[in-house]
Amino acid sequence: MTNYDFDKITNRKGTNCLKYDFALERGKPANILPFWVADMDFPVPEAVIEALINRSKHGIFGYTDIKLDYLATLEKWFQLRHGWQIKKEALVMTPGVVFALAAAVRAFTKPGDAVLIQRPVYYPFSQVIEDNGRKLINNSLVEQAGRYTIDFVDFEQKIIEHKIKLFILCNPHNPVGRVWTKDELLKLGQICVKQGVVVVADEIHQEFTRLGHAHTVFAGLCAEFAEQTITCTAPSKTFNLAGLQISNIFIENARLRAKFMKAVERVGYSQPNALGVVAAQAAYADGGPWLDELKVYLELNLQKTQAFLVQHLPQVKLIEPEGTYLLWLDFSAYALATEVLEDKIVNEAGLWLDGGTMFGPEGSGFQRINMACPWSVLEKGLQRLAIVFAQ
Repeated sequence: MTNYDFDKITNRKGTNCLKYDFALERGKPANILPFWVADMDFPVPEAVIEALINRSKHGIFGYTDIKLDYLATLEKWFQLRHGWQIKKEALVMTPGVVFALAAAVRAFTKPGDAVLIQRPVYYPFSQVIEDNGRKLINNSLVEQAGRYTIDFVDFEQKIIEHKIKLFILCNPHNPVGRVWTKDELLKLGQICVKQGVVVVADEIHQEFTRLGHAHTVFAGLCAEFAEQTITCTAPSKTFNLAGLQISNIFIENARLRAKFMKAVERVGYSQPNALGVVAAQAAYADGGPWLDELKVYLELNLQKTQAFLVQHLPQVKLIEPEGTYLLWLDFSAYALATEVLEDKIVNEAGLWLDGGTMFGPEGSGFQRINMACPWSVLEKGLQRLAIVFAQ
């Protein structure tokens, strides 16, 4: 028996919703069906709504900060869900994980320094490096038989050759869906410790892992890793709270934390969003049952998508995801140029996906689609693809 109706369609138009209300402004047809930006089409847990209503009734939204009960709520969540004991003094609040990535780049490197990433990867990784005048170095993920792995030899060689000081890790990985194993993370961490590389671990999708694939907190593997890691977490993906702009960044090393906080202060950010604090605490305190049912629903969406592709679009290969609610679709069998593929999807199928090259040239021939929506909406999108690509 379920307690939440994830099949219900909620009309998001007219809410200044980036996903649904800004097609024309972003050069897309007005009636396009969007599956691009990584938020969900599901209302948040009722406990979050009630907490926000009760706080809003107070009527004053002045400068806000967190109290010990907020920290206690986070401590319980991470201990129960991930077996990770957070250190309360390690917490630094930011308005988002991308903000934290940019702050880390400024805090731990100088203009001209090299920063390492693993493409194809979430495109703001590249942006925060290059926009801050740093040099982007790539340790490309290796795709074989529909599964991505890490080239550890190349990883260490790039660190040595380019004098890397900072590495941005994506786990679970967006967009390829890998949930890195403990062994893989240990190998990465050992190299970074050996070479003195600070690791920024973007773990924002940590709650979305499939059965048989447990998320491992990188900083929780050993004290040495924790001493040189900035762990980026947020309720934004987990509970669909991105618009409330609140993230929980954990930095156990006091020296690194001080440098990070100075970088945050330099851009004038101090206290968190008042309603973001309320929503985050309510979500972590009472949103667990909602999340558990949501993950069951998303698994069904995935299984239905897999079956649909096999039956109607056998040339489109779905990279088997281990985590996230983002699917990485391989259209390379059609041998279409990037511009032609994009035109068919946007102007013939009427769909707004994220083109693979957005995540780096390694994503050529791929498209990313967000499956965190009612199945009827996702099915409609897949049917549009089938009409165009099954011809």
